[in-house]
Amino acid sequence: MFLKLLPMVCAAAALIAAAPADAAEHTVQMLNRGPGGAMVFSPSVVQARPGDTIRFVPTDPGHNAETIAGMIPAGATVQRGPMGREFVLRVTEAGVYGVKCAPHYSMGMVALIQVGPAGSNLAAVQAAAARTPPIARRRFTEMLTRVR
Repeated sequence: MFLKLLPMVCAAAALIAAAPADAAEHTVQMLNRGPGGAMVFSPSVVQARPGDTIRFVPTDPGHNAETIAGMIPAGATVQRGPMGREFVLRVTEAGVYGVKCAPHYSMGMVALIQVGPAGSNLAAVQAAAARTPPIARRRFTEMLTRVR
């Protein structure tokens, strides 16, 4: 019996091992000043696929990156990166992820990650964005025009 299953087990193992090779890595800088003004993520909108990783790099000190409750797809969990250190977020669920820098959230340091089609949670993200601090709300409103 085992010998009959061996080819299927090997094929499954090969597919699993090959999956990360298809995944892309996106780099986002955490900046005191950059495109769009003070306290920004650059780029502020990332188009990704399920399985991709987003590497948040604190180019300037005093930043972190964390996903925002109510602004992540179903099945995803809120994740928080450490202060002043690189944070790697692996996105596995399709939809839109809202991201903030905790100490600079009220200053509008926010970003969006679109993973695959945006439709699954776009309305929830739009509603949650409307309840964010004023500068973050303004930036989210602009970013949401770039979500496809």
